[in-house]
Amino acid sequence: MKCILRKSTRGKSGFMYLCAIIDVHTRYVVGWGISNTMTAEWCTEIIKDAIAIHSKPDIINSDQGSQFTSETYTELLKQNEIQISMDGKGRAIDNLFIECLWRTVKYEHIYLHVYEDGLSLFKGLQQYFSFYNGERRHQLRNYETHVTLYIRAV
Repeated sequence: MKCILRKSTRGKSGFMYLCAIIDVHTRYVVGWGISNTMTAEWCTEIIKDAIAIHSKPDIINSDQGSQFTSETYTELLKQNEIQISMDGKGRAIDNLFIECLWRTVKYEHIYLHVYEDGLSLFKGLQQYFSFYNGERRHQLRNYETHVTLYIRAV
């Protein structure tokens, strides 16, 4: 796990935020969540869940949003001895791996569906990330699935 960022999607009910954690070596999504508010507490819960399932990473990279610079967020990383890495201001290219995930999620899923509410969005993304990790082939990795690469790396 190395990257964490957020993006918003517009549904009929308004915006929802998506936060995801990926392993940059395999592009495997190790944790994600959606919320109608972008808070440090919410982001830290996603990290805690990912650590509980996949163990802690050496480093987590994020943008410089207030939720990622908050004491709640930075203290969680420090307590778990996870190195904090942050992009330069306005430098989305610094975190290219997660930006590629956002593009993929948008073009392969979000733009193709309209969701009435947060629950239907959650269920749709749950199905998509299951496909993304378990079935979608990675072109630069000899067309292997993300889960195959992740299991081999672990």
